[in-house]
Amino acid sequence: MASDNAFFKQGPEVWVIDGLRSPFAKAGMNLKDMKAVALGVHVLRDLLYKTGVDPKTIDEVVIGNTGNPEDAANIARIVALESGIPKERSAYTVHRNCASAMESVAQGFMKIKAGLADTVVVGGTESMSNMPLLFSKPMTEMFVKLMGAKTVGQKLSVLSTFRPNYLKPIIAIQEGLTDAVCGLNMGETAELLARENGVTREDQDRFAVRSHEKAVKATESGRFKLEISPIPLPPKYDTFLAEDIGPRKGQSMEALAKLKPYFDRKNGTVTVGNACPLTDGSCMMILMNAEKAKAMGLKPIGKIRSFAFAGLEPERMGLGPAYSSPVALDAAGLTLKDMGVVEINEAFAAQVISVVKMLGSKKFAQEKLGKSEAVGEVSEEQLNPNGGAIALGHPVGTSGARIVLTALKEMNSRNLQFGLATLCIGGGQGGSVVVEKI
Repeated sequence: MASDNAFFKQGPEVWVIDGLRSPFAKAGMNLKDMKAVALGVHVLRDLLYKTGVDPKTIDEVVIGNTGNPEDAANIARIVALESGIPKERSAYTVHRNCASAMESVAQGFMKIKAGLADTVVVGGTESMSNMPLLFSKPMTEMFVKLMGAKTVGQKLSVLSTFRPNYLKPIIAIQEGLTDAVCGLNMGETAELLARENGVTREDQDRFAVRSHEKAVKATESGRFKLEISPIPLPPKYDTFLAEDIGPRKGQSMEALAKLKPYFDRKNGTVTVGNACPLTDGSCMMILMNAEKAKAMGLKPIGKIRSFAFAGLEPERMGLGPAYSSPVALDAAGLTLKDMGVVEINEAFAAQVISVVKMLGSKKFAQEKLGKSEAVGEVSEEQLNPNGGAIALGHPVGTSGARIVLTALKEMNSRNLQFGLATLCIGGGQGGSVVVEKI
């Protein structure tokens, strides 16, 4: 996307009326019995109730999701209908890996800017607990032959071809987190960035400790209550999960130092402690044409100023925000110094540290961005003031909306005018959104 901001200046302003998210829980824990549809429906219903927005006024629903459930093709449509959105309104699901929910924000923004809609529900939902194990190809082929066999003899003949190694499963999450082009899984790309940018194990662990400290503080102060919709837990739905499961009080350098490198056992520095966990969670927001919102008497939490996506080498996918953020900032007519909050999704500590280094590097700006000067420095105060995905978790199809919502809530709490939400994207991309408090 070009940095010319003409597109973003035309058409109506796009307001974010409000947003909510579920608590985030590590895969296999508190939310493991809730599928992605249930998570999305709960949050969207609560958001409609909280804002008072009539479901009949929704023009479209766009939801991000990466692990499409086998029983919920076009999950956005199912979430919309189950949330009371009229059947006459269309809905579609978007998939841009880690930025799927950010893509939904971009889609909603463009629909409103172009005059194709006035009100769009955007967000994401993901249940990484329920991503399946898959049968191997030989096992699948045997099942097909077995179903086609008509006599007992034919069935026994097919069964006689079975071999125990047919039962070795294909792990969907593992396959999805491995890049098909460069052949590296996401953790290996983080190791590459750590080596190339001189990010030590101590640097990463220190960053992880700070993520937990800030997330614990935000939880205990009630800060996250502004964005979390407590969720009733099955099977009886008589207890509620009201807080994120990941933040660890008292997380320490000593505890993290005991963890072994996970992706490069011999020489690595990336561990499960300085990387984000697999996570379940949902986040929804309502975008609206500013004039319609005014007519309805609705007060927004902010507006979308600009967005951008950019590509780079898949093996260095973690640097994506360093490529997309300057484009989004240019489109908004702003600089990094203008940002009161900078939310960078913490896929890996090594990745976020590398992004911050590249944003502050004149050499990187000249060689990779065609700019004469560095994009700018990101201060400790700006960066993820309430912690990030290392503590909170990263439900892949959801995080792109969560960081936008968290930035807006923080801006309102501290009366900050501008914010940047950005994340790396598996496959070698970056996504960024600039938001403004009204």
